[in-house]
Amino acid sequence: MTIRINDIAPNFTVNSTAGMLTLHDWIGDSYAILFSHPKDFTPVCTTEFSAVAQLAPEFSKRNTKVMGVSVDNVEEHKKWKRDIDAFAGTPADFPIIDDTSLLVSKLYEMLPADAYLTDGRTPADSATVRTVFIIGPDKKVRLTMSYPMSVGRNFAEILRALDAIQITDGAPIATPANWVPGQDVIVGLGLNDEQAKERFGEINIELPYLRFAKAPKK
Repeated sequence: MTIRINDIAPNFTVNSTAGMLTLHDWIGDSYAILFSHPKDFTPVCTTEFSAVAQLAPEFSKRNTKVMGVSVDNVEEHKKWKRDIDAFAGTPADFPIIDDTSLLVSKLYEMLPADAYLTDGRTPADSATVRTVFIIGPDKKVRLTMSYPMSVGRNFAEILRALDAIQITDGAPIATPANWVPGQDVIVGLGLNDEQAKERFGEINIELPYLRFAKAPKK
C-alpha cells in the first residue's frame, strides 16, 4: 500500500535500543518523527543522528518524540550510538529500532517489498531507506520526505515543517512559502473576510484569495 498524507501510520511492534516498542502506544498523545537510515556506521547518517540528538530540547518543547530506524540490529545500534554521542557532544536518547527484517522499511514503502536480502547487505543495497515521516497524535501521517544517499537531511527544515504542521493543525490557516514561526499565516478560503477578521483580527488582503493574518498562539 502507498503511504499518503492523512493515512493512519501503519502500526508495528519491534525491538529497539529502548526495548520492545509498539509505534501507536509509543506515540501516545504526542507528535512523532520517524526517520530511517540504510545502515549503521555510515558517515551521513552519523551526522544526522547527531543533529537529532542536539535538537532533543526543541522536539521536547513541541511535544514530539523521535524514533530512528536502521536496518541493523540493536547490538550494532548500541555500538554505533557511542560514535553518535561523541560526535554530537550529547547523548542520543531517542530509540533506534531494529529493522534487520526490513519489516518497517517495507511497511512504509521505503523500498520494494522483495528488494533485498537481510544478510550481507551494504548501505547501497538499502539506499532507498532515507525517509522522514511526521505523525500526529491522531496517528495520521502529516508529512513525508525522501532523500538520496548523498544528501544529508536538513533537520532545521524538518523542525520548521513540524512548527507549520502544529500551528495549522485544526485551524483554517496555512503557511506560505519559506514561512518560519512568528511570521504571518494565510487565511483559509473557507472563511470570508468578515469571518476572518472576527477570528484573527486585522487581515492583509493581497489578492481576493490570498489573505494574511497574524499567526495564532499555539
